[in-house]
Formats: sequence, structure tokens, C-alpha cells
Amino acid sequence: MEKHIIKKAIYPGSFDPFTNGHLDIVKKSAALFDEVYVLIGINATKKRAIPSEEMKAAIEATVRELDLDNVRVVVFEGLVAQYAAANGIQYMIRGLRNNMDYNYEENIAEVNKLINPAMEYVYFRAENVAVSSSMVKELHSYGQDVSVYLPKPVFDIL
Repeated sequence: MEKHIIKKAIYPGSFDPFTNGHLDIVKKSAALFDEVYVLIGINATKKRAIPSEEMKAAIEATVRELDLDNVRVVVFEGLVAQYAAANGIQYMIRGLRNNMDYNYEENIAEVNKLINPAMEYVYFRAENVAVSSSMVKELHSYGQDVSVYLPKPVFDIL
């Protein structure tokens, strides 16, 4: 009898804010992997629009509403590849909107492979290529309604 190996994946990002595009990638990942870790990375050189702990709670509320029981949300300051290695996470999830995203992600993947050679990358095609956290923040700063781009719990804290 074969032993089932739990397939764990990590989906890192600043998620400032977490958009419906991010949620789409989480849903696809949750269908494919046993455990998915949405990792809110802390970058000391960037000022967040929404505090990471508030975003964590909003993402948790979002995945709970969708019964995505295999999704965990974590706030972490440090190297993603090290977090993955320390927690037995074998796969890195990334969403791609276009070839520029692919080129960027491949460069980061090379660095992460130096830190954690066992890490495998899985790319998902983004469904709404125009949506980005930066776009949502900019539209919101001009008073535009951005509710269509965000899960309700995230919109509520914006």
C-alpha cells in the first residue's frame, strides 16, 4: 500500500490588497493541493496600505466563506524559500498575467532554487489580466468603486 504524501503549496505575495485575481489563483491551488499557504510577505522597505494582520483576517474570512478548508493564511518576514523548506512545502504557486510576469517569476525562481533546490514552481494563468493590487489602490485613491475587484471582506477593510 502506497503512503499518501501530502502535497503542500505556498502562494506568497504582499496582497496589499488581496484581489479577486489572487483569490482565483488560491481557488485553483486549493483544488490541486492538499494544503495551500497564502503567505503575506513583510517587506521592511515597503509601506503597506492595509496592515498585514488586517489583511490576514480578511483573507481568512474570504476562504472560510468559500469553504476552502485546506487554505491557511500566514504573515511572514523573511525568505519565502526558507519558510517553505522549514515547513515541508514542496511547491511555489504563482499567477501569470503575461510574458513579463513569466520572465520576472523565472528570475525569482532561480534565486529561490539556490536557497531551496527541492522547490517546484506551478504557474496558473490569471483570468483577469488587468487586475492588480496597484491598479486597485490607484483607482481607490481617486474615489473609484473597486468593490468588483475585491472579495467583500477585503473591500470592507479598504
